[in-house]
Amino acid sequence: MNAPTQRPHLCIIGATSAIAQATARLYAADGATFFLVGRQQSRLEAVAADLTARGAGSVTAYVCDVNRVDDHEALLDAAWRSLGPVDVVCIAHGLMAPQPACDQDVACTLETLQANAISTIALLVRLANRMIAQRHGTLAVITSVAGERGRRANYTYGASKGAVTLFLQGLRSRLYRHGVHVCTIKPGPVRTPLTDALRKNFLFVEPAAIGAGIYRAIRNRRDVVYLPWYWRGIMAVVRSLPEAVTKRIGL
Repeated sequence: MNAPTQRPHLCIIGATSAIAQATARLYAADGATFFLVGRQQSRLEAVAADLTARGAGSVTAYVCDVNRVDDHEALLDAAWRSLGPVDVVCIAHGLMAPQPACDQDVACTLETLQANAISTIALLVRLANRMIAQRHGTLAVITSVAGERGRRANYTYGASKGAVTLFLQGLRSRLYRHGVHVCTIKPGPVRTPLTDALRKNFLFVEPAAIGAGIYRAIRNRRDVVYLPWYWRGIMAVVRSLPEAVTKRIGL
């Protein structure tokens, strides 16, 4: 078994997202080495400069549209060449199309499923086999509390996140005996560019709070984490509501 490195080697997919950046900054203070994946070179370079200034050991930027699943193998080859054994892979990319747009446009619905579910699951299939081969590592994947209950306001987004959550549950069971950890991260609403169009309320939190929770969850090898913590209780209540009630109240 290859032991985890003292200064962790991280591959972050969707590295320009606000939550990914908040998480990466905490690892940078540990002297971590990064392989960052995103769609825009200029934004990746800005994140890389920030992490380097905060103490990162080294940072490599890699431009890739992960919706093109045929490009995944080359992406992962590059990550393993750059980092050697990879200690943590964090998948943080995603898309939140407005539900009314998905209701009227099949392409919008499929784009949401592709960005949030299909591309993520395709990556996980390949990542799982690489992690088994090196016999250590953590796959940390950001899903959402929205994946626990189909709601009128965002059921397409919720379905895409729910598919990933269920996939991770089975994958965690498969990889456990190989020494590979799978961490399912379920944030509530966060103030990020992804939610710019949404009306804000007291439940919205800043990306730094979610990043700190992800950092702790990976280090403590948590299987499933709700961020912030109180979403575990909120979702227990939401899941318990009968559908005969939720469809009438418009939940």
